[in-house]
Amino acid sequence: MTTAATAPTPCCRACGAPLTQTVVDLGLSPVSNAFIRPEHIAQGEMFYPLHAMVCHKCWLVQLRDATPAETHFHDDYVYFSSFSTSWLEHARRYVTAMTERFDLTPASSVMEIASNDGYLLQYFHQNGVPCLGIEPSANTGEAARAKGIDSRELFFGERTARALRVEGWQVDLLLGNNVLAHVPDINDFVGGMPIVLKPEGVITLEFPHLLRLLEQNQFDTLYHEHYSYLSLTALVPILARAGLRVFDIEHLPTHGGSLRLFACHQASRRATTPAVQACLDEEVAGGLTSPDRYARFAERVRQAKRDLLAFLIEARRAGKRVAAYGAAAKGNTLLNYCGIDADLIEYVVDRNPAKQNKLLPGTRIPVRSPDSIYASRPDYLVILPWNIKDEVVEQMAGIRAWGGRFVVPIPDTVVLP
Repeated sequence: MTTAATAPTPCCRACGAPLTQTVVDLGLSPVSNAFIRPEHIAQGEMFYPLHAMVCHKCWLVQLRDATPAETHFHDDYVYFSSFSTSWLEHARRYVTAMTERFDLTPASSVMEIASNDGYLLQYFHQNGVPCLGIEPSANTGEAARAKGIDSRELFFGERTARALRVEGWQVDLLLGNNVLAHVPDINDFVGGMPIVLKPEGVITLEFPHLLRLLEQNQFDTLYHEHYSYLSLTALVPILARAGLRVFDIEHLPTHGGSLRLFACHQASRRATTPAVQACLDEEVAGGLTSPDRYARFAERVRQAKRDLLAFLIEARRAGKRVAAYGAAAKGNTLLNYCGIDADLIEYVVDRNPAKQNKLLPGTRIPVRSPDSIYASRPDYLVILPWNIKDEVVEQMAGIRAWGGRFVVPIPDTVVLP
């Protein structure tokens, strides 16, 4: 008599402990940035599990199944940071603040991990500060070099960090904005940081805060590019294993609520601010070290799915036309989880030419330029990248001329006045 094989228990990618608790299971979904070219419309797609779990030992929330990094970051990568004006302004303000706080001059050096198209380093470059971008996607790296930014097509880790140090790269400021969640081997990634950091150098890392994700029902930020969902509680031991210490924390409004973490070598003279312990205390009070908090999250996700589908079905039954703004990765997670296709949302518009005239992965909803909105005059425009809601409402305010209204689906479906 034979019995079905039992799947092995997954283990935490940070500390190795068994993973036993589901945070949310969004089923099978395609890779969020694997847009479909029209000539490939008859071809099938790969769907992968999108199942988040939490480690009860170190409290890192992570995808149970890791797809290879090369699945996401390649020569045809479609995310270019410079297409968001609010993100460019965020980058410019960051450069000004870090330059002033850490006295950065042309004698200093800066390295950005996941530098994309040079959206941020261009401001250091304009100030005469030597900088290097590390970017695994060839097309975005090429765009950075067109701005005069030295950009290397590498996946960052201990091996590549040692090679960069041999070249002479040890920097005063090492930064990574919204990259830490994107690495499957978080210990190797963080382990490379002290290798390229000067003894009194500073690391800054920005990432969406897990606490805000749970509070604001931001389940659509789960996608295969995001292997981890981060809190300070989970990161402190990861950084400590690499010989690094968190010395300050800032809270940011970006991406629905982010943290900016400041770290240095353990032996650095930099004093630790009270903001670090305050953030850790807030995470405990918010339930990030409690299994019950994660158990409540999944039901709210299911309710959000039902509410959005109910709104779209009723709108279509009433003869209303619905389009969406922003072919963002988070939108693809939302649409695929909810089973929404072009029957409910006719098309999506995006400012990025690399996405236009393609089809969204999974749902096959066509992507057009924003001009299409004014040509077809939909009754509702669903804002998929809700984190830049204000920017979108300002850009597309003209829809109000024919009575068009904006809809935001997260944390709950709301029609804006």
